[in-house]
Amino acid sequence: MDQQNGQQERDSVRPQESAALSTRRAGSRVPPLWVWLVIAIAAAAIAWIRIRNVTDDHAVVNVLTFICTFVAFAALSLWYLLFSGYRFLWRVLTLVVGFGGVVLLYNLVRIDHVTGELVPSFRWRWTPPRDQLLDVPPTEAKANGIDVVTTTPDDYPGFLGRERNLRVEHVSLDSDWSARPPRLVWKHAIGAGWSAFAVVNGYAYTLEQRGSQELVTCYAAKTGELLWARGVEARHETVLGGVGPRSTPTVHEGKVYTLGATGILRCLDGATGSTIWSDDLLKRYGVDPAQEQQAIGWGRAASPLVVDHLLVVPAGGPVGGPYVSLVAFEKSTGQVVWEAGDRQVSYSSPRLHHMLGIRQILMVNENNVTGHDVATGRVLWRHDWPGGSTTNASVSQAVPAGDDRILLSKGYGGGAELIQLATDGNGPWQVTSVWRDNGVLKTKFTNVVLFENHAFGLSDGILECVDLADGKRKWRRGRYGHGQILGVRELLLVQSETGELALVEANTKEYRELGRVPAIEGKSWNNLCLFGSLLLVRNAEEAACYELAVKPGPGPT
Repeated sequence: MDQQNGQQERDSVRPQESAALSTRRAGSRVPPLWVWLVIAIAAAAIAWIRIRNVTDDHAVVNVLTFICTFVAFAALSLWYLLFSGYRFLWRVLTLVVGFGGVVLLYNLVRIDHVTGELVPSFRWRWTPPRDQLLDVPPTEAKANGIDVVTTTPDDYPGFLGRERNLRVEHVSLDSDWSARPPRLVWKHAIGAGWSAFAVVNGYAYTLEQRGSQELVTCYAAKTGELLWARGVEARHETVLGGVGPRSTPTVHEGKVYTLGATGILRCLDGATGSTIWSDDLLKRYGVDPAQEQQAIGWGRAASPLVVDHLLVVPAGGPVGGPYVSLVAFEKSTGQVVWEAGDRQVSYSSPRLHHMLGIRQILMVNENNVTGHDVATGRVLWRHDWPGGSTTNASVSQAVPAGDDRILLSKGYGGGAELIQLATDGNGPWQVTSVWRDNGVLKTKFTNVVLFENHAFGLSDGILECVDLADGKRKWRRGRYGHGQILGVRELLLVQSETGELALVEANTKEYRELGRVPAIEGKSWNNLCLFGSLLLVRNAEEAACYELAVKPGPGPT
């Protein structure tokens, strides 16, 4: 009897064991060790990447974070779909719903733009870009008597100011923004692009994209009224770089010189906008537009430089060369005077300066820096500065730091270097490196301000002060993103990537922000423009003018 009962118990257990064994063979509803291990490794990698900032570039950090997250999600999804113990029907339904959701999302939204740290912003796919919602203004001038032949001490006639040094010395700003904050004068929508304003005698010029038209526009600085616009059929657009022109107009002796994102160079009458002469750099140098997109993926960004009777711009060339680093046109007629250099263009602009008493044009090319004789373009000296105009782009200017030294800076892990020039006037120039540090002044889309033998700049989005003598960081505070700065005597105006405007001391010992106000909305990569007490700001969506309180004192304000 006992044997029969025991046999019955064993017989009743066997189906349960068989069911359990079947479940184990079919899979479990709890992820196995290898899935947890992949998730743990991915989480640890993300923590290490973000805490250590391993690439010195927050954009790359974000990309690596996304990759690690994707790997962890893929491991979990692979287990669930192929090896888990959930019913086959549920797994199939999950796959169908997930795939359908991705397809639906792709058809409903698209990436509108990305920030400097590669964080995307989305819009409905059927909604056109903002610039296409704006009317293309008529070409005739709205006002007579526009005079930009007459100049004033307050003028800010082009990229980075009168001397292209990102400084305004004749204005003394009141630093008490709590008592006297910036006063909004006007604000309105504007076409796309990363061009800044150039102002002469109260007339503000910029470049903007409206639909298929790349426009040069003239506004009244004090009212924001659009006075005239002149367009050409051209449009540059990339997901990472955005829409529209990148350079800033140069205003000189009543004329406005512009270089569009697709290489169209124009000389316009500043009063009416009528074309005096134009040139197509891509046609001149045999560059196919598709090749141009491959070689200079973010568009032509150099602002024209006027030197004596010349207008100087980077030239470039087809993929594989030959390249022309700089070309000088006769500024009144558009005739080529000289060509020089053998490197592809970068996103930097030429600058005039005296080095060791010799006047020369400084240029950051795709992968080196050169100094050129003004009259002939002859290369006086060159220095390797690694970069690529499709990936590791060079954007920042070569900044003179005295009579014989030049500060170089860039993002994408490039950092900064101080070089020193030497010449006896007869033999070749010598270039030596004083110091180099990949960890400081990572000025991705921006430039540096020099003050009291120190450099101030947005280093991968954080304001930083570096001693020029040895390259040592004095402080690094204040996350502003990839915005822009402007030095005004002992102060810094800082516009964040999100459009906020801050006032910061150019203090070599500590970081001190004195005030902050919301200025414009949207991604703001455009440089600032200060015309007396009027600060003109813009981005790819809107433009505004603020009146800043100034201290009484000598000099025009």
